[in-house]
Amino acid sequence: MNEAQQQAVHHKDGPMLVLAGPGSGKTLVITERTRWLTREEKIREDQILVITFTKAAANEMKERFLARQGGSRTGISFGTFHAVFFTILKHAYRFTAANIVREEVKLQYMKDIIHRMEKEEGASWELEDEKELIADLFSEISLVKGSRINLENYYSISCSDEVFRAIYQEYDKRLRRANLIDFDDMLLMCYELLTQRKDILALWQNKFRYILVDEFQDINLVQYEIVKLLAAPQNNIFIVGDDDQSIYRFRGAKPEIMLGFPTDYPGSGKIILDTNYRSSSNIIRAAGCLIRHNENRFKKSARAMKEAGEEPVIRHFPTLSEENKAVAEELLSLNKKGIPLSQMAVLVRTTLGAGSLVHKLMEYNIPFRMRDNLPNVFDHWITRDILCYIQIALGKSDRGLFLQIINRPKRYISRDCFDTPTVDLDSVKDYYEDKSWVLERIDQLEYDLALLSGMKPYAAVNYIRRAVGYEDYLKEYAQLRRIKAEELIDVLDEIQESARDFNAFGEWFSYMEDYKEELKKQAQDSREQKKDSVMLATMHSSKGLEFEAVFIVDANEGITPHKKAVLPADIEEERRLFYVAMTRAKSLLYIFSARERYNKTVQWSRFIDEIKEKEKI
Repeated sequence: MNEAQQQAVHHKDGPMLVLAGPGSGKTLVITERTRWLTREEKIREDQILVITFTKAAANEMKERFLARQGGSRTGISFGTFHAVFFTILKHAYRFTAANIVREEVKLQYMKDIIHRMEKEEGASWELEDEKELIADLFSEISLVKGSRINLENYYSISCSDEVFRAIYQEYDKRLRRANLIDFDDMLLMCYELLTQRKDILALWQNKFRYILVDEFQDINLVQYEIVKLLAAPQNNIFIVGDDDQSIYRFRGAKPEIMLGFPTDYPGSGKIILDTNYRSSSNIIRAAGCLIRHNENRFKKSARAMKEAGEEPVIRHFPTLSEENKAVAEELLSLNKKGIPLSQMAVLVRTTLGAGSLVHKLMEYNIPFRMRDNLPNVFDHWITRDILCYIQIALGKSDRGLFLQIINRPKRYISRDCFDTPTVDLDSVKDYYEDKSWVLERIDQLEYDLALLSGMKPYAAVNYIRRAVGYEDYLKEYAQLRRIKAEELIDVLDEIQESARDFNAFGEWFSYMEDYKEELKKQAQDSREQKKDSVMLATMHSSKGLEFEAVFIVDANEGITPHKKAVLPADIEEERRLFYVAMTRAKSLLYIFSARERYNKTVQWSRFIDEIKEKEKI
């Protein structure tokens, strides 16, 4: 171990902050410190608590400790925040695993609540995107609970504040009635228990005399408050993390919590693990140039143990298609030079928009595995709308197809006039014979459908979005759902781009089916680890991983930093995310951008300029 690592390992009493940069050996420090406490300081194993964020990290830490100890069992508590807090609740309330709400039950509760509100209170949502709405609502509920925000002071981004409060309260009631708790409740209930019952708090304080927290930058407010309670009064709290890698603000994790640690614990020690054992010095230098632009951070720099290595490759391509082609060709080239595909990763900011890259990997027969669940754009409700228009234009008359699109955009045509399994627009005209303005809309629809039937797929999608008015419908819907219209337009762009190379609808439809099957196959191969394959991951899910070669693609403004990032704090979070992505690379780093995406001119990311600012790359 280097000097800083040894200093951290040999710390015994009192609060200690260990700033551990990427690849600096933080897991080694935590496992070695637990050994030092038990072997050299003679602390009882059952008085030591090591908290991590994931079960996998807790297991890895425990296994490393046991391997160094040469044993098969230990009295040290290695666990996630939720596991530790649930243990406390279990003893106090006699909870069992049956009291933890199952994921499918949670989903059903939320679906029921939304549908009831639609009926009774006239809340209006496009339930085509119910899955996304539910995910957004759960994310917000988690944020409210994890940050202990007063519900009356919270402003929802998914729906009106009044509707969100009603949903939150109803969901909470359903859990209570069923004697169930979710993971966020574990935190709140544990906090309430320890603040209200001093006797129970004292019991756990006496049990856990030494507390070590891994990945501290990911902690939220409630988790931190509980850890502070448990650590008192001796405050033998040893935290390890990197504020520059705090990337879960949407879950309530804020670097400010870590930055405030020295204020919360005056006289606490601070050790910086600034030696990177993972990446070449050129990669570390470039990442350092970037992250120094953040103001809200501990000032520090990293140095690499490895030699200089290759400079990061930064390239701008005329189009997205050429960017994707370059990625595929470079992956194959590196593989021929001896780098296994499994030692290469392509990192994207979000899974939406990765479709064209996936198409290219398939075209070049490059096996890939997905770290995230890659959504198939052809399963999206917007795709279904577009295909309904095309299928009707090609002669289909199923009632369901018309019901799907008849008021997208608004034509003010009632569902009641579609009372047979198939639809004849002449009958619909008869239904509205006394309303000339509706008849005009039906005539326009017939005209549009006749034109669509003779178009190529790319032109047809373009016509639906612009001439038919579907894009305007999406903008109105985005306003209703309180989401950015650009998010929906991005989906539309990807659908249209996928149609570009096809001359007939049949070819395009067949391609969609093949793509769906290939995605399933890749997911299966990935689970079974059948092939040497490239990792395709989001920047978020790449945290904690490392590869010989890393490709950061779509390094454009609006993508990274994401268009949702408006406030300075949001931009700093995006910069940290880019920093995390860069520091996954051991030897080779590629940063690619395109000048044109979906027929729109785009700028390369400001982060590229910042990387180049100090020293020319």
